[in-house]
Amino acid sequence: MSKNPPDELGLRQSEAKEIVKRTAIGAVVVHEAVRQEGEDEICRHPAALMWSGLAAGLSMGFSFLGVALLDAFLPTGAAWKSLVTSAGYSLGFIIVILGRQQLFTENTLTAVLPLLQKWSNETLGLVARLWGIVLVANLVGVLIFTLVIAHTGVMGPEVKTSLANTAQAALLPDFWTMVLKGIFAGWIIALMVWMLPGAESARVGIIFIMTYLVSLGGFPHIIAGSADALYATMINTISVSSYFSDYMAPALIGNVLGGVILVAVINHLQAITGRT
Repeated sequence: MSKNPPDELGLRQSEAKEIVKRTAIGAVVVHEAVRQEGEDEICRHPAALMWSGLAAGLSMGFSFLGVALLDAFLPTGAAWKSLVTSAGYSLGFIIVILGRQQLFTENTLTAVLPLLQKWSNETLGLVARLWGIVLVANLVGVLIFTLVIAHTGVMGPEVKTSLANTAQAALLPDFWTMVLKGIFAGWIIALMVWMLPGAESARVGIIFIMTYLVSLGGFPHIIAGSADALYATMINTISVSSYFSDYMAPALIGNVLGGVILVAVINHLQAITGRT
């Protein structure tokens, strides 16, 4: 089916501009917007990445706290309770993304596109550096947050009970189930990042919907979920070694696979195919 340009349809200039404004941006444009952001991020000074990652880790603690606060003040045993408490999970992501802080799972897409565009040892090294710094900084930030709420009186007994229940609910017994569910979490978060360049005023809505889905599905996120799991270690529900082997390792593997393969690689191929 042929597409007539605006001038062939007898449109006024103002109408032609309105058409352009209301036309969704293409995959190539989204790809380039995300890739250019990734180029900037992988070239940032390590100290800037560290501080931004630390800030993001601290902020992500509010996802854990948000769920627990809602749980503490809603009726026990209500069938609809998880539909409401899951909304609290989005809080940390909204703070991090609108605050332009460095979150590890965002970089399974943003930092990978420059590498897919032009594979080189130098770019691979820059991506590995960013991943390493941001992951460690995120986890340190989460650790500080959970230490404060676990070992101070900042939260009352009712909330601490909900924190313990929330932490316990995040732990899955099976390694490979955790990996598979982690793939879904990485997939959803990277898709969210892919959608944001075209979101404009709907950014908060997209962040909320996608992260709400992660929480409702019980999909483990390496940073947000580490707040739950680390809190569980502090109240002696699990050991520190169990955190690394039973939560961190499978969640990390799953998140990376989901973000890199199901979003970065596939959408990169879509974009370069569109160019040719």
